[in-house]
Amino acid sequence: MLTTRTRTILGLAAAGAVLASCGTTRAPSDQQPLPTRDPQEIIDREVYGEQGPPSSTVWDLFRPRQDGSQVGAVNRYIWNASLETLSFLPVESVDPFTGVITTGYGVPPGGGTAYRATIYISDPALDARSLNVALATRSGPVAPATVRAVEDAILTRARQLRDSADRF
Repeated sequence: MLTTRTRTILGLAAAGAVLASCGTTRAPSDQQPLPTRDPQEIIDREVYGEQGPPSSTVWDLFRPRQDGSQVGAVNRYIWNASLETLSFLPVESVDPFTGVITTGYGVPPGGGTAYRATIYISDPALDARSLNVALATRSGPVAPATVRAVEDAILTRARQLRDSADRF
C-alpha cells in the first residue's frame, strides 16, 4: 500500500512539474507590443470616414451665412410653423441640422384621440416637397388625408410667417 501511495504522489509531483514549466519556454524579449493607432485617430476615422475631420477654424464663425432664412439645412419658416402648428404635442427631440422634430403623444384641442408626430424637413426651400409628416395614434398610423391636412396647415402657417417677416 505504501508503494502505491508513493507512486501516486510521485506521479502528481511530476505532473505538477510539467504543468509548472509550461509557458516558460519563450524568453520575455520575444514578446513585442502590437502596433496600435492613436485612439483619437480611430474615432475620427469611424465618425468622418477616410477624409478625416473637417478642417475649420475659429474664424469660420465670422463668415457671412449664405441665406438668413435657413437654420442649418432646413427652412426656418417651415421649422417654426411645424412647432407652432403642433404645439399641443410635447416635443421629445429636435435636430435643426438634419431637420427632424419628434414629438410624444398629445391630444389636439377639441379632440379625443392622442397623436404623435415625426416631422422631417428635407430641404431649405419653402415648398411642399420639403416637408414630410408622419402621424400615429396609439393604435397605429393615421389616414393619409389627416396627414395631408396637417402638412397643409404647417405650410400655410409657414407662408404666413414668411409674409409677416417680409413686411418688416
